Amino acid sequence: MPDSKEVPFPQEKLYEAYNELHVLAQQFDTPFDAPAVLLVGHQTDGKSALVEALMGFQFNHVGGGTKTRRPITLHMNYDPVSESPRCHLVSEVDPSIAQYKSLEEIQAYIEAENMRLERESCQFSAKEIIIRIDYKYCPNLTIIDMPGLIAPAPARKNRVLQGQARIVEALVRAKMQHKELIILCLEDCNDWSNATTRRVVMQIDPELSRTVVVSTKLDTKIPQFARSSDVEVFLRPPACTLDGCILGDSPFFTSVPSGRVGSGEEHVYRSNHEFKQAISLRELEDIAYLEEKLGRSLSEDEKSRIGVSKLRSFLEKLLLNRYMENVPLVVPLLEKEHRSTTRRLQEVTQEFSELDEVKLKEKACTFRDQFLTKLSLLLKGTVVAPPDKFGETLQDERLNGGAFISNDGHQFPHKFIPNAGMRLYGGAQYHRAMAEFRFVVGGIKCPPITREEIVNACGVEDIHDGTNYSRTACVIAVAKARDTFEPFLHQLGFRLLHILKRLLPISMYLLQKDGEYLSGHDVFLRRVETAFYDFAESTERACLEKCMEDLISTTRYVTWSLHNKNRAGLRQFFDSFTGAQQTSPNANSATMGASHEPTLGPNSDNKHESKDGVQATETRLVDLLDSTLWNRRLAPSSERIVYALVQQIFHGIREHFLVSIELKFNCFLLMPVVDKLPALLREDLESAFNDDFDNVFNITHLRNALGQKKRDLEVELKRIQRVKDKFRDIHERLTSEIQNIG
Repeated sequence: MPDSKEVPFPQEKLYEAYNELHVLAQQFDTPFDAPAVLLVGHQTDGKSALVEALMGFQFNHVGGGTKTRRPITLHMNYDPVSESPRCHLVSEVDPSIAQYKSLEEIQAYIEAENMRLERESCQFSAKEIIIRIDYKYCPNLTIIDMPGLIAPAPARKNRVLQGQARIVEALVRAKMQHKELIILCLEDCNDWSNATTRRVVMQIDPELSRTVVVSTKLDTKIPQFARSSDVEVFLRPPACTLDGCILGDSPFFTSVPSGRVGSGEEHVYRSNHEFKQAISLRELEDIAYLEEKLGRSLSEDEKSRIGVSKLRSFLEKLLLNRYMENVPLVVPLLEKEHRSTTRRLQEVTQEFSELDEVKLKEKACTFRDQFLTKLSLLLKGTVVAPPDKFGETLQDERLNGGAFISNDGHQFPHKFIPNAGMRLYGGAQYHRAMAEFRFVVGGIKCPPITREEIVNACGVEDIHDGTNYSRTACVIAVAKARDTFEPFLHQLGFRLLHILKRLLPISMYLLQKDGEYLSGHDVFLRRVETAFYDFAESTERACLEKCMEDLISTTRYVTWSLHNKNRAGLRQFFDSFTGAQQTSPNANSATMGASHEPTLGPNSDNKHESKDGVQATETRLVDLLDSTLWNRRLAPSSERIVYALVQQIFHGIREHFLVSIELKFNCFLLMPVVDKLPALLREDLESAFNDDFDNVFNITHLRNALGQKKRDLEVELKRIQRVKDKFRDIHERLTSEIQNIG
């Protein structure tokens, strides 16, 4: 650690100012924090014992197992007049109050908190328990003792413990993100290649540049080394093994003697003084044992890293230097926070003074107009809302808003839809959904037609028992079309309604981003939200009813000019059909019979050919009528005729359905958001204001909430001012002392 210029300065004021700064940051979530030592280790690494040894008395604040469920911040202050440790528990309601507690009372409080959290769904909390300790043998340190990391076995029976391990690790990692904290990384191993705790620490501090590595339980490890070379490597591990440049250049090694302080038979030490003496004796024994193993004397540099007292001295000096270095930085931060808090107090005061009906109505109207502007902007297209937060890929959209699924249960692969992988919202997402609808429905073929369906569709006419295959084809086609297309209509409505509803949270985000959000007016905001959702749902229902009317009319009465657009294809089919009839046996015999008629006169050949053609045509017509009109035996020709007609009618219905549905959803779902929602929203809010204005804005609740917020900000402002004055005084005195020394 680099040498720093010693400054004759009353350090107790410096520690007091930083302790108050730390409490201030915890209570009011201010953007600064005091340097502190963050203790990170697994449950079996001797973490609790090391904390007690650093404090100089046994605290026994964690028990064992997974009982530490909240971080515990220990503000340790050297107090030359306190022969016994004096502990104060900082109030969670008002951190300016620190109530004196005995060690037993503090232990009971911590155990009660652990039991409370154990009953909750999330069994750990990031909110710190803050304890101030004044003691004659206590170092000037602030240590944050984190819950112990858990290393559960991978078996399925340990799933509960595995879940707790993930929660604790996330809690520790989040705390290590604070750059001002010095990480005290505990390792209980005799091989430095086994990075148990360092694995977690290096995810946040990969170079270990703000990490002090400590090997605990040294007294149990020394007997495990058979050769002096192993001890040498353990005391001075290669740089590549620790993967970084740790604070202090090398690990520290500590041992804490077992045994508790008390007057019972099971207790080893009768006082904290005996406990401290045992710690000092343990350090001497460890050094002697190491020298015996090495066969040489330890250097002063090596001795400076062995023992709790050496670690405590190092941490105290390190923290003091950090305090000194940070003083010039803390003053402007406090100035900035003071200005910010003053501004927030002024805003709350002004808002409190504007709690009257006229001004609130003006705010409501302004918010309504800004909300509608944001909705319109999202439909027209914008990039101000982050796609990674608000956008949906087509896969997300299908999961949340439903997929287009045909009667056979299949859906079209999303990868074939344009922009399927893009995270879209607003008008772009609406357009993609409509494009997918056109793509999917436009590719639907007419479902298969069975002979049974054709026979059942023939029926009996009211005036004759012949068959009308054109009617049969119409009956089949409209039934197939109705069953095929109606599910897609409901799926489209549900999908587009999902896309419209997503506009509200995105609009609220944009309002917050632009400083136009009415924070604190939750009842009014819920009213706007309910009005928008009700409008979207009712508009979708009305649009769906119009679409259903169109689908019913299209599938109830066949208009040939509408449903049979491809006449050329149908004529070609009938031509091939009649051509095939010429090769039938009846047609051949009729032609052959006609050819035996005598020929008369010079033009008898032409007349004979003309007569034969007429007769052949008549014969084919009779055969066609016989096989279609009077014959109920479903011949292949009849089946082909019906199938061709059904195909033509179905495809005509499909084309009309696509065009009509897209037009109706654009006109009766999308456009009302632009041209009808403003008026309806205005009417809804005006009606609410007239019926119960106080309930819409909940003025009584607002007045109470703003009053409490105003009081909290006033308290925060006073405390910031007090801490700011302390740090300014410290900074001025430090500057003066350095100038005098120079």
